[in-house]
Amino acid sequence: MDYANPDGIVSTAWLAIHLNAPDIRVVDASWWPEGTQRNGREEYGDAHIPGAVFFDIDDIADPASPLPRMLPGADLFADQVGRLGLGDEHRIILYDNVGGASAAARVWWMFHVFGHPNVAVLAGGFPKWLREQRAIEETTSPSTPARFTPRLDRSHLRTLEEVHEDVRTHLEQIVDGRKAERYHAIQADLAPGSRAGHIPGSINLPVAELLDPRELTLLPADVLKQRFESHGIDLNRPVVATCGEGVTCCLLTLGLYLLGKTDVANYDGSWIEWATHKELPVEMD
Repeated sequence: MDYANPDGIVSTAWLAIHLNAPDIRVVDASWWPEGTQRNGREEYGDAHIPGAVFFDIDDIADPASPLPRMLPGADLFADQVGRLGLGDEHRIILYDNVGGASAAARVWWMFHVFGHPNVAVLAGGFPKWLREQRAIEETTSPSTPARFTPRLDRSHLRTLEEVHEDVRTHLEQIVDGRKAERYHAIQADLAPGSRAGHIPGSINLPVAELLDPRELTLLPADVLKQRFESHGIDLNRPVVATCGEGVTCCLLTLGLYLLGKTDVANYDGSWIEWATHKELPVEMD
């Protein structure tokens, strides 16, 4: 079984061959949560794939939101990615230094929201690139600005109000990509003061279960399909993906896209938003 939408990912071998193609732009989207003692921008400065620019999901975000890393407005996004040299004519290849590619998948989703589907995630990310002893560089050059035209597609996005309505109507399946310990309120959530538990009626599928444990690449199509279905997810019904802070759930979205599903949206605020609204229901079992 092949991926229905194979354009969502590229291999390290493919990128090595096409790295210098005039329409290819490579983006390092590395990001680490607070408390990990790691910094994506600093690690990009130490080493990155030749020609890559750095996309900071903390900076390219809504400055007016009290929540971290929320989707920016279309004009702000277009301005920031244009400054990085990413334009309408480019095929954008995203990677991060985690391997599981959740941060890269977040940026992949952002480009889809703003109408640029010509974007893919590097399977295995920078760790796989390094293991294969492929070329790296430690210096950066100024990017030549490009024109990016945003075309907002809200079908990829859900708000708190829309997810609350889904809890009532069950029209869309809510899939939570957090670890089971957080979903079941066994382990405290990362956000200080946040309630523990999950959105009522949501299905738990930890994103780590979508990955090959050694290569940290997404599973083959038939195994990936079985993994979703074994958790009770109906691939014929629409899905809303959620997680702790709207980053790792994008890997759920990417996996479903590879399987041919286009009726998938991300709840951008995710648990960090839902849990702070004390009037909203929470489940723990």
